[in-house]
Amino acid sequence: MSTGMKKILVFAFAASLLVASIALVEKKEARKKLAGLEINIQGVSDVYFVGEEEIRDLVLGEFPNLRSGLAMQEVSLYAIEKKVSSHPFVKNAEVFTDVKGNVTIDIQQHVPIARIVKPMEADAYISDEGLVLPTSSKHTTRVLLLSGKFAEQLTQEENLLEAYPAIMNLVNFIQGDDFWRAQIPEIELVKEKDIRLYQQVGHQVIEFGDANDLEEKFHKITLLYEQILPKKGWDAYNKLNVKFKNQIVCE
Repeated sequence: MSTGMKKILVFAFAASLLVASIALVEKKEARKKLAGLEINIQGVSDVYFVGEEEIRDLVLGEFPNLRSGLAMQEVSLYAIEKKVSSHPFVKNAEVFTDVKGNVTIDIQQHVPIARIVKPMEADAYISDEGLVLPTSSKHTTRVLLLSGKFAEQLTQEENLLEAYPAIMNLVNFIQGDDFWRAQIPEIELVKEKDIRLYQQVGHQVIEFGDANDLEEKFHKITLLYEQILPKKGWDAYNKLNVKFKNQIVCE
């Protein structure tokens, strides 16, 4: 037998083995049955706006046949992922199967960092990415409050990082600092460039102006706390104004 013929036979044998292996794998896949649903939710500081049972009900409500024993060939991972991603507090969802036959759903949730107070309508949350999210009847968390006429208008925007980056910078500045997060529970947005801060300790309203020059303005508030109010008395003023450049006005 010639060398060329031997090579052809070896190639044909290898190809037949490959085809047989593929057929065997496909046969095994066809026999696979769904074992169950595994749902993993990534919480942030133990705050959850998405519950495991809530997601399970959401999925089974859309796919009632998704029960143990269902042929895996009938399971659409893409469709499940799309449905889970429709939840307003789901930031990212990944759906896959494991070796035991479970459909696993990994969820990353949006993080609320502020709450828009609307006296005549339902409140709304703002995520760390600037998205406006609905409140939940099942879950809540203590975050910075945004009140005032202009704050109510924020719910009309899809992304506040794009629409009002300066205001989002202010919210993130307070949220990202342990002291200011504890000391400033509420921001009143009278207008876009007319902002007031309310304190946890101290009755004075802080006239902040616009949401620019954050480092300078908060430095002036720190000077008030450390140098002026201890000398003059914490009840000496009703209003603290830091909106003017290089000035602190106390009334």
